[in-house]
Amino acid sequence: MTDAPLAPLDTSISIQQLDEDPYPIYRRLRAESPVLRVQSVGRTLLTRAEDTKYVKDNPGLFSSDDPNTPMQRAFLAQTLMRKDGDAHKCERDAMAPAFNPRVIQTEWVPKYREIAEAYLDRLPRNEPVDLFSLLAAPYAARGLAVLLGTEEASDAEMIRWSQVLIDGAGNFGWRPEPFEKTDIANAEMDALFDRISARHRAEPNNSALSVMLNADRPIPKSQIYANIKIAIGGGINEPRDALCTILYGLLTNPDQLEQVRANADWSKAFEEGVRWVAPIQASSRLVTEDTEIRGCRIPKGDTVMTIQASANRDEDLYDNGEAFVVYRDKNPHQAFGNGPHFCQGTHVARRAVGVVMLPLLFERFPDIRLVAPEKVLWRGFGFRGPTSLPVILS
Repeated sequence: MTDAPLAPLDTSISIQQLDEDPYPIYRRLRAESPVLRVQSVGRTLLTRAEDTKYVKDNPGLFSSDDPNTPMQRAFLAQTLMRKDGDAHKCERDAMAPAFNPRVIQTEWVPKYREIAEAYLDRLPRNEPVDLFSLLAAPYAARGLAVLLGTEEASDAEMIRWSQVLIDGAGNFGWRPEPFEKTDIANAEMDALFDRISARHRAEPNNSALSVMLNADRPIPKSQIYANIKIAIGGGINEPRDALCTILYGLLTNPDQLEQVRANADWSKAFEEGVRWVAPIQASSRLVTEDTEIRGCRIPKGDTVMTIQASANRDEDLYDNGEAFVVYRDKNPHQAFGNGPHFCQGTHVARRAVGVVMLPLLFERFPDIRLVAPEKVLWRGFGFRGPTSLPVILS
């Protein structure tokens, strides 16, 4: 047992504050208390980039198998997100063929482009349009349905399931209502997967559900279903929120937008957007033995929370990290995590948003403008992005 003191305990920061506007809090914590126990969250928050990376890179000391997280209750299963070592690798590898770079490039990118063209076709011109609800969310949902092999689900179902699972996984206050909704969503998804499994067995394809069902040595059905659900939970909000965040950043910085368009630097814009407002803001890890971080004792059994939202603005790495600046000298962000749990869908998201949707959107609507930038609301502690994005398309 180390003789170092426990991290300071904060009793004033509320989950509501973290949901509404966490960035001033994180800026203060980086300067004053980068290791802080926060009573409302029940976790030790880590807000400096060096520490968040250290935790993610050391799964033996900081385990994903955290029984204190609401994720297992929300998904009614222990998904691969809450496993380490061989157990995690086995389930991650089961989905890997669907995320093979060749499959992404030859199969998913053309399908995302086809979906993007169709969804852009139906947008009205010269009147206020909420791109969050009419483009970003359904585009992410339809593309993911194709990639996962759940095409029979409607966009509305995919979006609802994703949000319900996210709300449940982020229900750190353990309120009953979010879990009541996840129970309903789990039953609906299980029923869908049961219905469509026969099609995938009869007609194998490169979708995630198909490759897992048709593997030479498939993982248990319960885990196949659980891991399709985890992909639904994270695979819609991440590209949806990234797209809306990047659009807001570009449209409120017209000089940068002009340069990005001139140089076709959409991928740079993507990386800056997910750094500036990380779609997945925080992650929990269980401490497996007594340790220290920045002179603070972190006892075995404690839960630390890596705040990648804060790490992505760390003054040690970024000048003016609070601002959206596409043309930074360096951008070593942690928006997709690092270590064994590096986001498996990263390369799909980068292409779906940065390669496909952004250039198509500005090609189709070169004079797009925000209706009222100051009225755009941002929400989310665990997952974050604009709640709407009203624009005029012309």
